[in-house]
Amino acid sequence: MDHRSFVPGWAVPAKSVDFTTFGMFILDEIHFGGDKEDVVDNIIGGAGTYAVIGARLFSPGPQAKAIGWIVDAGNDFPHEIRQDLVVLGTDLTIREDQERKTTRGWNKYGPGDYREFKYLTPKKRLDVNDLVEEGLFTAKAVHLICTPARANNPVPDSCNSAHRVEMHMIPPPYKALEMVHIISPNHDELAGYYSIEDPLVKDNPDTITSLAGKIAAAGIGEQGSGAIIVRAGRLGCLVGCRKHAPIWLPAYYPPTEAGGNNPKVVDPTGGGNAFIGGMGISIARNGSAKFVLAAAMGIVAASFAIEQVGMPKLEMVDGEERWNGVSVRERMEEYRERVENMGISLDV
Repeated sequence: MDHRSFVPGWAVPAKSVDFTTFGMFILDEIHFGGDKEDVVDNIIGGAGTYAVIGARLFSPGPQAKAIGWIVDAGNDFPHEIRQDLVVLGTDLTIREDQERKTTRGWNKYGPGDYREFKYLTPKKRLDVNDLVEEGLFTAKAVHLICTPARANNPVPDSCNSAHRVEMHMIPPPYKALEMVHIISPNHDELAGYYSIEDPLVKDNPDTITSLAGKIAAAGIGEQGSGAIIVRAGRLGCLVGCRKHAPIWLPAYYPPTEAGGNNPKVVDPTGGGNAFIGGMGISIARNGSAKFVLAAAMGIVAASFAIEQVGMPKLEMVDGEERWNGVSVRERMEEYRERVENMGISLDV
């Protein structure tokens, strides 16, 4: 049975899709700091890619086709990477353009959570017309990473006090918080909204809770029914909304006793957007009000993204998908049990 439908005025049939993204596909060059710098290249990356991975982790077998996305491939697009993407079994469109290079990024990581990023080739953004052309415009959940003027939802370097005002601006042009159901900055981006630069202040859970509360109180989504979910790395994440008090969920990989990253965390690239993908697919399938469950699925998705450089490895074992040798279902059950033992319900 064909579940596709047509939208009046548009000739392209809509696909039955749970999740899609406006994020780009990027080939990453990653520099790990230290006395002797290690460099890896041609690593699958991009906000959109990892959001798709996060959603795909919770979409075994035929469910993978309910994830739709677009990859723009240039004349330097590696064949082996094409195969790695196709094997995921998603509703993938690879658009070929022999007149340009694939979007490439340069990442550097160093001590103290230092990160630097820049583009090495011109980027090719996705917009609404792209989703319309590929029939992805009726997806139940859409991942946006752009300025308030475009989305309206900010990219990391637009998380500043000016754009915070723009999110609330009345009258138009922009009142972004009413146009999205969830806003999910990381704690550094959240601090940027309020011009906080001191690392000790912006990494403080009390600061995160206070600032998130201000945004939640302003009202997110229609009639203020949405949420802010702050991704805070090894601190876990904070769920803030109007319907219940703020809830902190622990990171899947807790910090060391000294407060550093867990040794299981190999490369944080993509962890935040994998979180978004896990969270987004939960909202699409489990209900738009189950923010804590969505955040928990985001945390589990992120755990798979950060265990290695590049994408987690998918294989079939005894008829079940395993990522990095682990069942996503079992890891999710283990995490649920852990937080419920802390007195936190994922179903509030």
